[in-house]
Amino acid sequence: MWNIIVERLPDTLSIVCIVLAFVIPYSINKINQTLHKYGDPPWKQQGKQEEQRKQQN
Repeated sequence: MWNIIVERLPDTLSIVCIVLAFVIPYSINKINQTLHKYGDPPWKQQGKQEEQRKQQN
């Protein structure tokens, strides 16, 4: 029974590539959000705050 399951699984390299295909874009997105949070100029931050207020209403 276990052999049937193991034979159908992709090889280790494929699993690693699948995980990396998710982890790399996700981490880049989180880093980008953090950089924008602390690095945007004041005029751009005010625009984001106004957009968030409009979405909440």
